[in-house]
Amino acid sequence: MAGNRTFTMIKPDAVQAGHIGAILEKINGAGFRIVAMKLTKLSPEKAGAFYAVHQERPFYGELVEFMSSGPIVAAILEKDNAVADFRTLIGATDPAKAEPGTIRALYAKNVGENAVHGSDSDENAAIEGAFHFAEVEMF
Repeated sequence: MAGNRTFTMIKPDAVQAGHIGAILEKINGAGFRIVAMKLTKLSPEKAGAFYAVHQERPFYGELVEFMSSGPIVAAILEKDNAVADFRTLIGATDPAKAEPGTIRALYAKNVGENAVHGSDSDENAAIEGAFHFAEVEMF
């Protein structure tokens, strides 16, 4: 059975470009309920820990540098089939390949600066949400 929560981050490029409100509007319009949210900034260490799964990849250093370059909005979203539905809403990692109207098609600059993160599984959604939020911060 699919879970009903997923984790997202509005990345530094989208925050810096002033897209927080528009992205949150798309999320709400798609039927997601925000159960936790905060504006924060990842240190290089915290960004490195969050993306540790990519540590051996050639883009890891660039990813950590980018994700710690400015504020992010971290959020836990709730909806039936949350992970799959959110992945559909955000679109392909490469905004040039993202379906029209998806968050990345509308707000991403390129593959590296792609506006939002979305968990890729129910298990990772739980892990990523717990990385950013204490239980008392979720409603």
